[in-house]
Amino acid sequence: MFGDYAALIVLLPVLAFVLTLFLGKKLYSGGALLPIAAIAGSFIISFGTFLEIYPDKTIQQSLSWFAGMNIGILIDPLAVVMLMMVSFVSLLIHIYAVGYMAHDPAKPRYFAETSLFTAAMLGVILSDNILQFFIAWELVGLCSYLLIGFWYHKPSAAAAAKKAFLVTRVGDVLFLAGIVLLYFNMSEVVSSRAFSLEPGSFILQFKSMFAAIPHIPPGQLTLITLLFFGGAVGKSGQFPLHGWLPDAMEGPTTVSALIHAATMVTAGVYLVARTFPMFVAAPNSLLVVAYIGGFTALFAATMGLVMNDIKRVLAYSTVSQLGYMMLGLGAAGMAIGAGAVGISMFHLISHAFFKALMFLCAGSVIHAVGTNDIREMGGLFGKMKITAITMIIAALALAGIGIPLVNFGIPFSIGTSGFFSKDAIIEGAFAYGEQTGDLIPYVFAILAALLTSIYIFRLWFMTFTGTPRSERHAHESPNVMTRPLIILAVFALFFGYTQSGFYGYVDKNFELMGVEMAVHEGEAVPPSIIIVFMPVIVGVLGFLISYYIYYQRKLDVSKFITSENPVYKLLINRYYEPKLASDIIGVKLTHNVVAQSGEFVDRKIIDGLIIDNIIGRTAFKLGEVMRRLQTGVVQNYAAVIILGIGLLVILLMLGGV
Repeated sequence: MFGDYAALIVLLPVLAFVLTLFLGKKLYSGGALLPIAAIAGSFIISFGTFLEIYPDKTIQQSLSWFAGMNIGILIDPLAVVMLMMVSFVSLLIHIYAVGYMAHDPAKPRYFAETSLFTAAMLGVILSDNILQFFIAWELVGLCSYLLIGFWYHKPSAAAAAKKAFLVTRVGDVLFLAGIVLLYFNMSEVVSSRAFSLEPGSFILQFKSMFAAIPHIPPGQLTLITLLFFGGAVGKSGQFPLHGWLPDAMEGPTTVSALIHAATMVTAGVYLVARTFPMFVAAPNSLLVVAYIGGFTALFAATMGLVMNDIKRVLAYSTVSQLGYMMLGLGAAGMAIGAGAVGISMFHLISHAFFKALMFLCAGSVIHAVGTNDIREMGGLFGKMKITAITMIIAALALAGIGIPLVNFGIPFSIGTSGFFSKDAIIEGAFAYGEQTGDLIPYVFAILAALLTSIYIFRLWFMTFTGTPRSERHAHESPNVMTRPLIILAVFALFFGYTQSGFYGYVDKNFELMGVEMAVHEGEAVPPSIIIVFMPVIVGVLGFLISYYIYYQRKLDVSKFITSENPVYKLLINRYYEPKLASDIIGVKLTHNVVAQSGEFVDRKIIDGLIIDNIIGRTAFKLGEVMRRLQTGVVQNYAAVIILGIGLLVILLMLGGV
């Protein structure tokens, strides 16, 4: 029943976008109720579809488009859990934005753009073929450009929007190149009759791609998957294309929550998960995914330690956690096969809840005190209890705090959602190291977990404890903002207890598509107790370090936060990536080399040599000749006309007409 209306999951937010854009100024709160109602409808249909297909059904709808391509919908376990998460978290963010954007005169444009943004992400998830996936993927990028630069009158916001658009385009070009290469390979195997499409199937459908894997040369498959991963690196802010993501904080905080929690940045992880059978068949690509993901997790966490903008700390946290998701797909994928998809996706959805909660809490604080700088906050717990309590719940989830009681014979563990989701990735990385002797990804993960705990509790202690460090009259946010915080806090606390059911459902995804891969076998080979406890140990250690430094004030960090400290200088300058991007790549390479070379070609060769010398002079000579024929004597013109008519008559007679 609900599956028959699956297209409305995307079409409802698109309709809300159109109506809000044109009618929003005449409606309550800039037309906010239209996108809220539309996205609520998308969530209801998504949830109803989940109930309809659970536990072992899929929905496939397809229409022929052109040249063997199609437009279609695929709803399987992987897609349906993403649909529910994206629509639900987006709904809460839109409700919160009614209060947060209450005084912004551009509310109609904001709600129109966020509605289209949500529709684009839902379109990515629903796509049953890689070309349609890419089209929706590009629409996500366009909407992110509009939302990051929402306050375009600020030069920093306009610059951040352009940076996000250009950097992600690098990944998008790689992704498109991968699609083109895949198309040529599949066309070749189909034309050679080595592989034939099933009736009703199309060449770039996911099920056709997976069926053709054995017939594509391994080298080509590795190249295709690396190009796909290049697209994922851009969208999900992995090293070295991560620089745009922290700068995206120039948009409204609700945009940051939408981009960094539920939508855009998860698209890259979803791409790798969706095409995972191809990555499993190209293990070298999976190794690249593991190393890039693990390194990104640690690399971004180091910068989170020193940032003072509350949103920028959370931005680097997002980059780091996305690295964990990629690490889960890569390292755990090589260790346990298809089960890695469930592990990574579980952390993706868990992260969506607690990271959206963090950004909305940050928005609540900024809304109350009027600054992003945590050095100007402090002592807010007594004035903003709901925000403070929900924020500490999110921090505990991010740090992965919990107690693994199953190792003591108790049939369950106690912990936050991050405890269940992130620790599974770390254990998967250790399983890979145990099988191959390569423990580098595991070391990346453990060190990143320690730093994560330090920077997130640093943020909380500096914001909510101690004495106020500025004369700001803080107050709790209105109910329309705090109620979404409470709902997200419940999920940040308890979503982890769905772990076994989630794995059991998502692990069957590719099996339902007829793809044979190794499946996660649960606790067949349980890790040692020290490996199980290590993520919790470093999480608690990070809390104690932050408590000692930022709550009890036992250590004066000002001694280390100086321009003479090379480590601090390196981190606060973000490894000089912005300078590298703007000065070296942006100015010296783009302007001095590319732009000036283009100017030389345009002005000297095209304008000077070709247009002025060749085309210009030829046209001038022809003009001189034609001008001599313009005598102004009517008799001459009549003679030419008579001569022309005579020649025409002769030609017609010779032709026998």
